[in-house]
Amino acid sequence: MIKTNAMRILEKAKVPFKVYEYNPKEGVDAVSVAGYLNKPVEQVFKTLVTEAPTQQHTFEHYVFVIPAHKELDVKKAAKAAGIKSLEMMPLKKLTPLTGYIHGGCSPIGMKKVFPTYIDKTALLYDTFCVSGGKVGVTLELKAEDIQSAIPVSFANLTL
Repeated sequence: MIKTNAMRILEKAKVPFKVYEYNPKEGVDAVSVAGYLNKPVEQVFKTLVTEAPTQQHTFEHYVFVIPAHKELDVKKAAKAAGIKSLEMMPLKKLTPLTGYIHGGCSPIGMKKVFPTYIDKTALLYDTFCVSGGKVGVTLELKAEDIQSAIPVSFANLTL
């Protein structure tokens, strides 16, 4: 197994985690991943990258991690981030900005640390799952422990 940047960061922070590998041929969306892993969809989370325009005609980026089967409520997300509004970032910007590809985007180990918000339902479970930073790799860890590796906030983020 190849170690991903997300795994190295968790190891450096001494955060315990479990690695799952799966064959992504039938789909890389988080709901499919939950099926591969035989985990409830409420416990498998997807990573979404958003952007908000600034007064300088540039964009600020925000990362939201929500349950596989849910949709991001952009109003709740903007409120959690303390901004007026935001929108989903175009997919073509994902790899240049984060270093990750669609289906393998982890909230841990992006090229730059962005403000990251995890849906508070992650705290309801002993562990939750996020992308391991590569298509076909998922990591399982305690929601509280992720804060040792990257700065995160927990909020109500879904519709």
